[in-house]
Amino acid sequence: MITIKDIAKKAGVSITTVSQVLNQKEIGIKKETKERILRIAEELDYKPNYLARGLITKKTNTLGLIIPDITNPFFPQVVRAIEDTGNHRNYNIILCNTDNNQKKEKLYLEMLQKKYVDGIILTSSTRTTEEHGLLLEKLKLPLVLLDRAAASPFDFPSVYTCGYQGVMLGVNYLLKQGHRKIAYLSGPETSLVGKERLEGYMAALQNVGITVNPQLIYYGDYKAETGEKGITELLEKDRNFTAVMAANDLMAVGAMRSIKNRQLKVPEDISVLGFDNIQISRLIDPALTTIHQPSYEMGKMATDMLIRLIEGKKLEKRQVILKPELLIRESVAERKSQPSP
Repeated sequence: MITIKDIAKKAGVSITTVSQVLNQKEIGIKKETKERILRIAEELDYKPNYLARGLITKKTNTLGLIIPDITNPFFPQVVRAIEDTGNHRNYNIILCNTDNNQKKEKLYLEMLQKKYVDGIILTSSTRTTEEHGLLLEKLKLPLVLLDRAAASPFDFPSVYTCGYQGVMLGVNYLLKQGHRKIAYLSGPETSLVGKERLEGYMAALQNVGITVNPQLIYYGDYKAETGEKGITELLEKDRNFTAVMAANDLMAVGAMRSIKNRQLKVPEDISVLGFDNIQISRLIDPALTTIHQPSYEMGKMATDMLIRLIEGKKLEKRQVILKPELLIRESVAERKSQPSP
Protein backbone atom coordinates (compact mmCIF):
# COMPACT_ATOMS: atom_id res chain seq x y z
CA MET A 1 0.00 0.00 0.00
CA ILE A 2 1.38 3.39 -1.04
CA THR A 3 1.89 5.87 1.82
CA ILE A 4 2.82 9.55 2.02
CA LYS A 5 6.32 8.38 2.93
CA ASP A 6 6.67 6.87 -0.58
CA ILE A 7 5.44 10.10 -2.18
CA ALA A 8 7.83 12.20 -0.07
CA LYS A 9 10.79 10.00 -1.04
CA LYS A 10 10.07 10.21 -4.78
CA ALA A 11 9.31 13.96 -4.66
CA GLY A 12 12.40 14.72 -2.59
CA VAL A 13 10.46 16.55 0.11
CA SER A 14 9.52 15.95 3.74
CA ILE A 15 6.56 13.84 4.86
CA THR A 16 5.13 16.98 6.50
CA THR A 17 5.16 18.83 3.16
CA VAL A 18 3.33 15.97 1.42
CA SER A 19 0.76 15.84 4.23
CA GLN A 20 0.13 19.58 3.97
CA VAL A 21 -0.40 19.41 0.20
CA LEU A 22 -2.71 16.37 0.31
CA ASN A 23 -4.77 17.95 3.10
CA GLN A 24 -4.93 21.28 1.22
CA LYS A 25 -2.99 23.12 3.91
CA GLU A 26 -0.04 23.96 1.66
CA ILE A 27 0.50 27.56 2.88
CA GLY A 28 3.99 28.76 1.85
CA ILE A 29 4.71 25.76 -0.39
CA LYS A 30 5.85 26.61 -3.92
CA LYS A 31 3.40 25.98 -6.75
CA GLU A 32 5.80 23.68 -8.64
CA THR A 33 6.41 21.62 -5.46
CA LYS A 34 2.68 21.23 -4.91
CA GLU A 35 2.10 20.19 -8.53
CA ARG A 36 4.97 17.68 -8.38
CA ILE A 37 3.58 16.08 -5.20
CA LEU A 38 0.05 15.81 -6.65
CA ARG A 39 1.40 14.35 -9.91
CA ILE A 40 3.46 11.71 -8.08
CA ALA A 41 0.50 10.84 -5.81
CA GLU A 42 -1.59 10.22 -8.92
CA GLU A 43 1.16 8.20 -10.63
CA LEU A 44 1.53 5.99 -7.57
CA ASP A 45 -2.27 5.66 -7.29
CA TYR A 46 -2.17 6.89 -3.71
CA LYS A 47 -5.34 6.25 -1.67
CA PRO A 48 -5.62 8.05 1.68
CA ASN A 49 -6.29 5.88 4.74
CA TYR A 50 -9.36 7.64 6.15
CA LEU A 51 -9.61 5.28 9.11
CA ALA A 52 -6.03 6.00 10.19
CA ARG A 53 -6.60 9.70 9.67
CA GLY A 54 -9.80 9.47 11.71
CA LEU A 55 -7.96 7.85 14.60
CA ILE A 56 -5.66 10.86 14.71
CA THR A 57 -8.16 13.65 14.05
CA LYS A 58 -11.14 11.92 15.75
CA LYS A 59 -13.13 12.75 12.60
CA THR A 60 -13.84 10.61 9.51
CA ASN A 61 -16.23 12.91 7.62
CA THR A 62 -18.63 9.98 7.43
CA LEU A 63 -22.28 9.88 8.49
CA GLY A 64 -24.24 6.73 9.25
CA LEU A 65 -27.83 6.48 7.97
CA ILE A 66 -30.18 3.75 9.21
CA ILE A 67 -33.60 3.31 7.57
CA PRO A 68 -36.23 0.56 8.05
CA ASP A 69 -37.17 -0.29 4.45
CA ILE A 70 -35.34 0.94 1.35
CA THR A 71 -38.05 -0.61 -0.86
CA ASN A 72 -40.58 1.89 0.52
CA PRO A 73 -40.68 4.67 -2.13
CA PHE A 74 -40.82 7.31 0.62
CA PHE A 75 -37.19 6.72 1.62
CA PRO A 76 -35.16 7.13 -1.62
CA GLN A 77 -36.05 10.83 -1.72
CA VAL A 78 -34.99 11.17 1.93
CA VAL A 79 -31.72 9.34 1.25
CA ARG A 80 -31.08 11.53 -1.80
CA ALA A 81 -31.46 14.67 0.32
CA ILE A 82 -29.11 13.33 3.01
CA GLU A 83 -26.48 12.37 0.43
CA ASP A 84 -26.77 15.71 -1.42
CA THR A 85 -26.50 17.73 1.78
CA GLY A 86 -23.73 15.58 3.25
CA ASN A 87 -21.64 15.55 0.06
CA HIS A 88 -21.98 19.33 -0.23
CA ARG A 89 -20.41 19.56 3.24
CA ASN A 90 -17.69 16.97 2.38
CA TYR A 91 -19.31 14.07 4.24
CA ASN A 92 -19.69 10.52 2.92
CA ILE A 93 -22.75 8.42 3.79
CA ILE A 94 -22.93 4.80 4.95
CA LEU A 95 -26.47 3.49 4.31
CA CYS A 96 -27.92 0.64 6.41
CA ASN A 97 -31.33 -1.00 5.81
CA THR A 98 -32.87 -2.84 8.79
CA ASP A 99 -35.90 -4.46 7.11
CA ASN A 100 -37.88 -3.25 10.15
CA ASN A 101 -35.86 -5.65 12.30
CA GLN A 102 -34.94 -4.34 15.75
CA LYS A 103 -32.02 -6.78 16.18
CA LYS A 104 -30.61 -5.76 12.81
CA GLU A 105 -30.92 -2.10 13.80
CA LYS A 106 -28.94 -2.75 16.99
CA LEU A 107 -26.19 -4.53 15.02
CA TYR A 108 -25.96 -1.61 12.58
CA LEU A 109 -25.70 0.91 15.41
CA GLU A 110 -22.81 -1.06 16.90
CA MET A 111 -21.15 -1.45 13.49
CA LEU A 112 -21.35 2.26 12.70
CA GLN A 113 -19.84 3.10 16.06
CA LYS A 114 -16.91 0.77 15.32
CA LYS A 115 -16.53 2.35 11.87
CA TYR A 116 -15.87 5.67 13.63
CA VAL A 117 -18.68 7.56 11.89
CA ASP A 118 -19.02 11.15 13.08
CA GLY A 119 -22.77 10.88 13.67
CA ILE A 120 -25.92 8.91 12.85
CA ILE A 121 -29.32 9.70 11.29
CA LEU A 122 -31.81 7.07 12.42
CA THR A 123 -35.29 6.14 11.29
CA SER A 124 -35.96 3.51 13.90
CA SER A 125 -37.88 0.32 13.25
CA THR A 126 -39.29 0.43 16.75
CA ARG A 127 -40.71 2.73 19.38
CA THR A 128 -38.16 4.51 21.57
CA THR A 129 -38.64 2.28 24.60
CA GLU A 130 -36.50 2.77 27.70
CA GLU A 131 -34.20 -0.06 26.62
CA HIS A 132 -33.90 1.32 23.10
CA GLY A 133 -33.35 4.88 24.33
CA LEU A 134 -30.59 3.78 26.69
CA LEU A 135 -28.90 1.97 23.81
CA LEU A 136 -28.92 5.16 21.73
CA GLU A 137 -27.55 7.19 24.64
CA LYS A 138 -24.68 4.71 25.12
CA LEU A 139 -23.47 5.38 21.58
CA LYS A 140 -21.97 8.68 22.72
CA LEU A 141 -22.36 9.91 19.14
CA PRO A 142 -24.29 12.86 17.69
CA LEU A 143 -27.68 11.44 16.70
CA VAL A 144 -30.76 12.78 14.89
CA LEU A 145 -34.03 10.86 14.57
CA LEU A 146 -35.76 11.17 11.20
CA ASP A 147 -39.50 10.65 10.57
CA ARG A 148 -39.76 9.73 14.25
CA ALA A 149 -40.17 11.64 17.51
CA ALA A 150 -38.27 10.60 20.62
CA ALA A 151 -40.54 9.12 23.27
CA SER A 152 -40.39 10.55 26.79
CA PRO A 153 -38.14 10.82 28.78
CA PHE A 154 -35.60 10.89 25.94
CA ASP A 155 -34.79 14.12 24.14
CA PHE A 156 -32.97 13.10 20.97
CA PRO A 157 -33.04 15.75 18.22
CA SER A 158 -35.64 14.84 15.60
CA VAL A 159 -37.23 15.92 12.31
CA TYR A 160 -40.63 14.58 11.33
CA THR A 161 -44.04 15.39 9.88
CA CYS A 162 -46.92 15.35 12.34
CA GLY A 163 -48.75 12.15 11.40
CA TYR A 164 -51.60 12.87 13.81
CA GLN A 165 -52.31 16.19 12.11
CA GLY A 166 -51.85 14.70 8.63
CA VAL A 167 -54.36 11.88 9.09
CA MET A 168 -56.84 14.26 10.74
CA LEU A 169 -56.49 16.48 7.68
CA GLY A 170 -57.30 13.54 5.41
CA VAL A 171 -60.23 12.19 7.42
CA ASN A 172 -61.69 15.69 7.81
CA TYR A 173 -61.61 16.03 4.02
CA LEU A 174 -63.48 12.72 3.65
CA LEU A 175 -66.03 13.90 6.22
CA LYS A 176 -66.43 17.15 4.30
CA GLN A 177 -67.24 15.09 1.19
CA GLY A 178 -70.12 13.50 3.08
CA HIS A 179 -68.50 10.21 4.13
CA ARG A 180 -69.45 8.93 7.57
CA LYS A 181 -68.39 5.29 7.46
CA ILE A 182 -64.63 5.49 6.91
CA ALA A 183 -62.30 2.49 7.14
CA TYR A 184 -58.65 2.86 8.16
CA LEU A 185 -55.54 0.95 7.04
CA SER A 186 -53.09 1.41 9.89
CA GLY A 187 -49.38 0.78 10.33
CA PRO A 188 -48.19 -1.80 12.89
CA GLU A 189 -49.57 -1.55 16.42
CA THR A 190 -45.97 -1.49 17.72
CA SER A 191 -45.00 1.48 15.54
CA LEU A 192 -44.91 4.93 17.15
CA VAL A 193 -45.68 6.53 13.77
CA GLY A 194 -48.50 4.04 13.18
CA LYS A 195 -50.01 4.76 16.59
CA GLU A 196 -49.80 8.53 16.08
CA ARG A 197 -51.57 8.35 12.71
CA LEU A 198 -54.24 5.99 14.06
CA GLU A 199 -54.95 8.47 16.86
CA GLY A 200 -55.46 11.17 14.22
CA TYR A 201 -58.07 8.99 12.48
CA MET A 202 -59.91 8.28 15.72
CA ALA A 203 -59.86 11.91 16.86
CA ALA A 204 -61.26 13.18 13.55
CA LEU A 205 -64.24 10.82 13.81
CA GLN A 206 -64.86 11.50 17.49
CA ASN A 207 -64.77 15.26 16.88
CA VAL A 208 -67.95 14.96 14.79
CA GLY A 209 -69.65 12.48 17.12
CA ILE A 210 -68.89 9.29 15.18
CA THR A 211 -68.06 6.25 17.31
CA VAL A 212 -64.87 4.50 16.20
CA ASN A 213 -65.63 0.99 14.95
CA PRO A 214 -62.66 -1.40 15.52
CA GLN A 215 -64.09 -3.62 12.76
CA LEU A 216 -63.17 -0.89 10.26
CA ILE A 217 -59.48 -0.78 11.28
CA TYR A 218 -56.86 -3.07 9.75
CA TYR A 219 -53.25 -3.22 11.00
CA GLY A 220 -50.72 -3.63 8.19
CA ASP A 221 -47.01 -3.08 7.62
CA TYR A 222 -46.99 -0.13 5.17
CA LYS A 223 -46.65 -2.44 2.14
CA ALA A 224 -49.05 -2.53 -0.83
CA GLU A 225 -49.77 -6.22 -0.24
CA THR A 226 -51.19 -5.56 3.22
CA GLY A 227 -53.30 -2.72 1.85
CA GLU A 228 -54.79 -5.14 -0.67
CA LYS A 229 -55.30 -7.85 1.94
CA GLY A 230 -56.66 -5.35 4.46
CA ILE A 231 -59.40 -4.01 2.22
CA THR A 232 -60.37 -7.54 1.20
CA GLU A 233 -60.84 -8.49 4.86
CA LEU A 234 -62.64 -5.25 5.74
CA LEU A 235 -65.08 -5.65 2.84
CA GLU A 236 -65.87 -9.18 4.00
CA LYS A 237 -66.74 -7.80 7.46
CA ASP A 238 -68.67 -4.70 6.38
CA ARG A 239 -69.49 -3.71 2.81
CA ASN A 240 -71.10 -0.44 3.86
CA PHE A 241 -68.05 1.80 4.33
CA THR A 242 -67.75 4.40 1.58
CA ALA A 243 -64.19 5.62 2.07
CA VAL A 244 -60.82 4.40 3.31
CA MET A 245 -57.92 6.37 4.77
CA ALA A 246 -54.53 4.64 4.57
CA ALA A 247 -51.52 5.31 6.80
CA ASN A 248 -49.32 5.48 3.70
CA ASP A 249 -49.60 5.59 -0.09
CA LEU A 250 -48.42 2.02 -0.69
CA MET A 251 -51.28 0.58 1.35
CA ALA A 252 -53.67 2.97 -0.42
CA VAL A 253 -52.46 1.67 -3.80
CA GLY A 254 -52.98 -1.91 -2.60
CA ALA A 255 -56.47 -0.97 -1.40
CA MET A 256 -57.37 0.46 -4.82
CA ARG A 257 -56.24 -2.77 -6.48
CA SER A 258 -58.42 -4.84 -4.15
CA ILE A 259 -61.44 -2.60 -4.70
CA LYS A 260 -61.08 -2.87 -8.50
CA ASN A 261 -60.63 -6.65 -8.30
CA ARG A 262 -64.07 -6.84 -6.65
CA GLN A 263 -65.60 -5.01 -9.64
CA LEU A 264 -66.02 -1.83 -7.60
CA LYS A 265 -64.92 1.63 -8.70
CA VAL A 266 -62.66 4.25 -7.10
CA PRO A 267 -63.97 6.80 -6.20
CA GLU A 268 -67.55 6.13 -7.33
CA ASP A 269 -68.08 3.21 -4.93
CA ILE A 270 -65.26 3.72 -2.42
CA SER A 271 -63.06 6.80 -2.02
CA VAL A 272 -59.39 6.24 -1.14
CA LEU A 273 -56.97 8.66 0.52
CA GLY A 274 -53.25 8.02 1.19
CA PHE A 275 -50.33 9.51 3.09
CA ASP A 276 -46.78 10.41 1.87
CA ASN A 277 -47.20 11.63 -1.73
CA ILE A 278 -44.74 9.15 -3.25
CA GLN A 279 -44.22 9.37 -7.01
CA ILE A 280 -46.61 6.56 -7.94
CA SER A 281 -49.50 8.32 -6.18
CA ARG A 282 -49.90 10.77 -9.07
CA LEU A 283 -49.25 8.19 -11.80
CA ILE A 284 -51.92 5.61 -10.97
CA ASP A 285 -55.49 5.80 -12.29
CA PRO A 286 -57.29 7.47 -10.66
CA ALA A 287 -54.52 9.68 -9.27
CA LEU A 288 -54.39 9.29 -5.50
CA THR A 289 -55.57 12.06 -3.20
CA THR A 290 -52.98 12.04 -0.44
CA ILE A 291 -51.26 13.81 2.44
CA HIS A 292 -47.92 15.26 1.34
CA GLN A 293 -44.98 15.21 3.69
CA PRO A 294 -41.81 17.03 2.51
CA SER A 295 -39.40 14.07 2.37
CA TYR A 296 -36.48 15.89 0.71
CA GLU A 297 -36.72 18.80 3.12
CA MET A 298 -36.89 16.34 6.02
CA GLY A 299 -33.66 14.64 4.93
CA LYS A 300 -31.87 17.93 4.36
CA MET A 301 -32.85 19.36 7.74
CA ALA A 302 -31.83 16.17 9.57
CA THR A 303 -28.39 16.28 7.92
CA ASP A 304 -27.90 19.97 8.67
CA MET A 305 -28.82 19.33 12.31
CA LEU A 306 -26.45 16.37 12.60
CA ILE A 307 -23.49 18.24 11.10
CA ARG A 308 -24.19 21.14 13.43
CA LEU A 309 -24.02 18.73 16.40
CA ILE A 310 -20.79 17.21 15.06
CA GLU A 311 -19.27 20.69 14.85
CA GLY A 312 -20.17 21.29 18.49
CA LYS A 313 -22.76 23.95 17.71
CA LYS A 314 -26.05 24.41 19.54
CA LEU A 315 -29.29 23.56 17.75
CA GLU A 316 -31.89 26.30 17.42
CA LYS A 317 -34.58 23.61 17.87
CA ARG A 318 -34.12 20.03 19.04
CA GLN A 319 -37.46 19.02 17.54
CA VAL A 320 -38.52 20.15 14.06
CA ILE A 321 -42.11 19.28 13.13
CA LEU A 322 -42.97 19.75 9.45
CA LYS A 323 -46.49 20.58 8.33
CA PRO A 324 -48.47 18.03 6.27
CA GLU A 325 -50.44 19.18 3.23
CA LEU A 326 -53.58 17.77 1.60
CA LEU A 327 -53.17 17.14 -2.15
CA ILE A 328 -56.57 16.75 -3.81
CA ARG A 329 -56.52 14.54 -6.91
CA GLU A 330 -59.06 12.04 -8.29
CA SER A 331 -59.50 9.15 -5.82
CA VAL A 332 -62.02 10.87 -3.52
CA ALA A 333 -65.57 11.78 -4.54
CA GLU A 334 -68.47 13.39 -2.74
CA ARG A 335 -70.82 10.83 -1.25
CA LYS A 336 -74.45 11.52 -2.05
CA SER A 337 -76.25 8.76 -0.16
CA GLN A 338 -74.90 7.43 3.10
CA PRO A 339 -75.39 4.30 5.15
CA SER A 340 -76.10 5.01 8.78
CA PRO A 341 -72.94 5.14 10.96
